Amino acid sequence: MEVLDRDIKVETFRAGGPGAQHVNKTDSAVRLTYIPTGITVSSQNQRSQQQNKASAMKVLLARIADAQRQQQEQATSDARRRLIGETPGARSDRIRTYNFPQGRVTDHRVKISVPLAPMFEGGEGLEPIIEALQARYRADRVLLAGEELS
Repeated sequence: MEVLDRDIKVETFRAGGPGAQHVNKTDSAVRLTYIPTGITVSSQNQRSQQQNKASAMKVLLARIADAQRQQQEQATSDARRRLIGETPGARSDRIRTYNFPQGRVTDHRVKISVPLAPMFEGGEGLEPIIEALQARYRADRVLLAGEELS
């Protein structure tokens, strides 16, 4: 994580609270604003402006790192949700249905139905489903790769 100095706006102001005349005379409090995200941190715990700036910088970097981590987790979660579905494990997320009375197999992921009889005669009936699943997998990978580049 690299934070450039030009992306941080530094403001100084007079600290409030107890401290007698020293608080009223010096601009020892510091407010740092990270311009790209608008994250703001202020510190007035120490008597020195440099110490306040150092402590505010530590807090600011931690908040920026946390925001970036949350953004990455959200992107990963969104991509996973698109691939798995909104309600993983629900009955509506059926993978395949074998309908023996009608003699067909339906794969709900790619919405393909094939006759059931060829599967029992040599296992050749699953090829259209496998090919459709492979095509969908390749399309999903291209979609994810395109999103990662942008």
